[in-house]
Amino acid sequence: MIAIITGDIINSEEHKASEWIDILKKQLSKWGETPVKWEIYRGDEFQLKVAPKKALWAALQIKAAIKSVKDLDVRMAIGVGSENFQSSSVSESNGTAYQRSGRTFETLKEEKLNLAIATGNRKEDQSLNLMIRLALDFMDEWTSVSAEIIAIALANPKLSQQEIAKQLHVQQSAISQRQKRANLDLVLKLLEYYPQTVKRMKP
Repeated sequence: MIAIITGDIINSEEHKASEWIDILKKQLSKWGETPVKWEIYRGDEFQLKVAPKKALWAALQIKAAIKSVKDLDVRMAIGVGSENFQSSSVSESNGTAYQRSGRTFETLKEEKLNLAIATGNRKEDQSLNLMIRLALDFMDEWTSVSAEIIAIALANPKLSQQEIAKQLHVQQSAISQRQKRANLDLVLKLLEYYPQTVKRMKP
């Protein structure tokens, strides 16, 4: 069982690619080599293959990193399932994970959603997507400063507020306030809950 994330950059046409392409590549590279594990194509679209239990973490890391650039966001669909054909590039491989990711991605614009998941388990999908939709209510509103704080916290979960403050050259109290504004605690609770559902998913 694998997970496929299909996504694109929102408002990319209003920004130079140099503002976000290296940020996206850095995030995707955390999960393996291109083109086997990830690819960027058609300018601002991408696909990433990850372990199912890491899929939501990867997606939120990407979202936070991209939103750290003012007025940018990312739209993503996670598909969990099988891989019955593995090509030398992720965009040419196939299986239920790819199909679920692709079909869900196609509905996101219509539904005005920036993140959704399809696992093949309708009950799990309903619960997860409700939680994700509620979380998007504040995640879509992250400022670039809030997104930066989330990106650092997800990339370095063991960093203390003091260490983050030193890294950003601000007071610890400022980090505490930013984490609270960004609802970091709720993000971490969602990420803690999500892997528990993976074992109930079917290929």
